[in-house]
Amino acid sequence: MINPSPRAARLLVLLAAFVCAACGLVYELDLVALGSYLLGDSVTQASVVLSVMVCAMGAGSLLAKRFTRRPASSFALVESALALIGGLSVLALYGCFVWFGHYQVALVAVASLIGLLIGAEIPLLMTLMQRVRRQEAGRAVADLFAADYVGALIGGLAFPFLLLPTLGQLTGALVTGVVNTVAGGLIALWIFRREPAPRARLLLWLLSGAVVAILLLAWAGSGAFERAAQRRLYGGPVRVSEQSRYQQIVVTGQLGSGGSSGQAGAYGPDAQDAQAVPGGAARQSDIAAAGALGGPGRLVDAAALTSVRVYLDSRIAVCGRDQAAYHAALTGPALVGPHARVLVLGGGDGLAARQVLDTPGVRKVTLVEQDPDLLQLARTDPVLSTLNRHVLDDPRVDTVTADAFGWLRTAPRQEHPYDVIVADLPGPQLDDADKLYTSEFYGLVRRMLAPGGRLVVHAGSRLWSVADTVRSVGLSVLAYDADGRGGCGPVATPTWSFVLAAAAPAHGGQPLALPYGPSHDLQGVPSLHVLTEPRGHADRVTTLLDPR
Repeated sequence: MINPSPRAARLLVLLAAFVCAACGLVYELDLVALGSYLLGDSVTQASVVLSVMVCAMGAGSLLAKRFTRRPASSFALVESALALIGGLSVLALYGCFVWFGHYQVALVAVASLIGLLIGAEIPLLMTLMQRVRRQEAGRAVADLFAADYVGALIGGLAFPFLLLPTLGQLTGALVTGVVNTVAGGLIALWIFRREPAPRARLLLWLLSGAVVAILLLAWAGSGAFERAAQRRLYGGPVRVSEQSRYQQIVVTGQLGSGGSSGQAGAYGPDAQDAQAVPGGAARQSDIAAAGALGGPGRLVDAAALTSVRVYLDSRIAVCGRDQAAYHAALTGPALVGPHARVLVLGGGDGLAARQVLDTPGVRKVTLVEQDPDLLQLARTDPVLSTLNRHVLDDPRVDTVTADAFGWLRTAPRQEHPYDVIVADLPGPQLDDADKLYTSEFYGLVRRMLAPGGRLVVHAGSRLWSVADTVRSVGLSVLAYDADGRGGCGPVATPTWSFVLAAAAPAHGGQPLALPYGPSHDLQGVPSLHVLTEPRGHADRVTTLLDPR
């Protein structure tokens, strides 16, 4: 029943276990990553996927006992089903999210099916190993689990460092499915090819071929599917769609006169909370001042500048219609007083740095952004580079590609080097950015503030938690909000909430006050309002070990 020699057959079975374990972990990471990109809250997504899959794996192991009489044929069937479901999982779940909105239900269903099939692998492989050569059960289990765990290691490393950056989630899942099918066919159609009857063997060949054909057809249509889904999701032509190592970057809107629209770019954030998106009308004078030329032979008109939107992991980060007002509200109050040296944390689109440099007296801006692809996009995209007026090429701007928290820990030890620090960071609802809203982070920020310096943070819906956390490191705080213009947000008149901070007056700081009254609109700054902390409010200080 075994075609190769027993020794070779045993090694091939272990190789199949290695490959299948790698594929299984890639499917698992695909589900976790997709949920994190679409919904945020990666802790919840990982918890749901892992718990459901582990439970389903146990059930799959029990069910596999019924199929150990014909382990090779059963293994081929399991791997074909796993390749089909796992390979199409990203496409199916993304479609459910975009068109039906029942993502969590679909996620649990897909994770359960994948877990059942993965759980059935080990009992079937164990039976096959014992058929190759009878050996002590403990030794066989050790060999099989060693191959399984090492395969999981390779799959876990290949996903973030190879598959995701080079192929993307959708294509990476499809390629993994093809590899999975080949591994299953290796067992049943070559090593144990005498086990299935001729008719069953033909059916297995047809099944494996059909799975590969379906995955290849899905790959051929993936571009059209993704464009249709993005049009549905983002409501406009997608010019740029790229998966960086840190996030998915999507830019919608047209280039304007002399440009083209609806073409996916190849460009390689600091996402604002979806409920606190810059939304409203940028002044036409600002647009005119930005310039019309977005690059050689490309004319970027006012319509292109106001229609552009940048999405990071499906959350809107830049709304061209309202970005000027938003960044003026973010930076304006902090720039009152000394502001020769400014640190911008995040802000890879360059718009906060542009707003800062428009203030007379700014001599040096240091911009710290984690994602180099976002920085490249801000430099090369004709619309974004027009909006930021090529600020990243300004000699006064020093760009650092690094995680803000890590950079603050290892930054050169200068004596309070910055007069103003602007935290233009991912929204506080995103748990992968939680460390950027902790007392540890603000403690590092405080070390970088010069005497009399100011810090400003976009706080989103966690305003009072951010205020308490900033206050916990010894800074005086003032909470304020600004009226949006309703450009891109989910509500007609969004409100943006901020925390302004400085050293307490007792320690040499000046009392905090907004520079603009509630009815002023000086140099693009919208109406600002001081907020009073609600009565009965309990302290909610966020730390690395106690995220809120």
